[in-house]
Amino acid sequence: MAHRAGDFKVPDLTLRRRVQEFRMFLPLEIPFPRIDPAAFTIPLPDMALGPIHLGPFPVRWYALGYIVGLLAGWWYAVRIVTRGHLWGDTEKGPLQRTDIDDFAFYAMIGILVGGRIGYILFYTIPYEPQKLFGPGGDIFFIFRMWEGGMAFHGGLIGAVVAVFATAWIRKIPVLSLGDVACAAAPIGIFLVRIANFINGELYGRPTDTPWGMRFPDYNWTTREWGPVDAKPLVHPSQLYEATLEGLLLFGICAVCVWHFRLLRKPGLVAGIFLVGYALCRTFVENFREPDNFTQGRMPEWFTMGMLLSIPMILAGAFLIWRATRSGAPGGGEAKAA
Repeated sequence: MAHRAGDFKVPDLTLRRRVQEFRMFLPLEIPFPRIDPAAFTIPLPDMALGPIHLGPFPVRWYALGYIVGLLAGWWYAVRIVTRGHLWGDTEKGPLQRTDIDDFAFYAMIGILVGGRIGYILFYTIPYEPQKLFGPGGDIFFIFRMWEGGMAFHGGLIGAVVAVFATAWIRKIPVLSLGDVACAAAPIGIFLVRIANFINGELYGRPTDTPWGMRFPDYNWTTREWGPVDAKPLVHPSQLYEATLEGLLLFGICAVCVWHFRLLRKPGLVAGIFLVGYALCRTFVENFREPDNFTQGRMPEWFTMGMLLSIPMILAGAFLIWRATRSGAPGGGEAKAA
């Protein structure tokens, strides 16, 4: 029996209708939880000391993400360096707990200063120079970190400087310290990305997926979230980053350290971290909304996050090549001068 060409379109239309009916049972969006960006408020009295105004001080989840991430990373790093078997057939490795204690201090300074300088150099000066220069500019914007503006890649550079400084001061292997630092870094990355989500910032591009969200604006004067009626439905890309750059990367580095004991090859864990983060970040950038001040100045398909990830891939690939070229455990050990 012959069929007309149009007969074969019926199943296609039926399938589309069934898909549409199935989607009606799915949630059209996930509501934003509206958690207060301030975890708690320190009740300081209202007073002015010259140009400095004091008053109730809200402690934000974003700040706690850095603080708790640093403390948790320090705790995890201490556990690694005190397990001698992870470094080879020795009772103790090349690093001691006191080395990690000192590094945590330098890392805190490096991450904060580097993150802020990176934001100024990578984003403010190229795209918003009026904030610093010109009639309405204020050079002291650089120091007002509480107004927001931290760059991960700048913080990474600051952390690298802290690694070299600690290794030089304490005369310890710089690559081994870098391995431990990179194994612990995803903890802080995860917490800070969760804080970005709580703040309703750095969200993603528009989407019609069932897990899309609408992010309202927060009023710090009234301490209330605004309406979402006029807000677009977007990807909760902060959660994507927390999952990939935080949980997944932590798991990969943990397997490398605890199961395969790759600390025996200095620089290998650090290289895996750098390449892994860059790939995760590049992937998520496809769903993350670019900063407003970069839109129209860079191609839609290529963001600043992707650009800054390229040096990470190159540096990570070099470390992996360097650590694996000899094939001997402990090969490629680099000590501080």
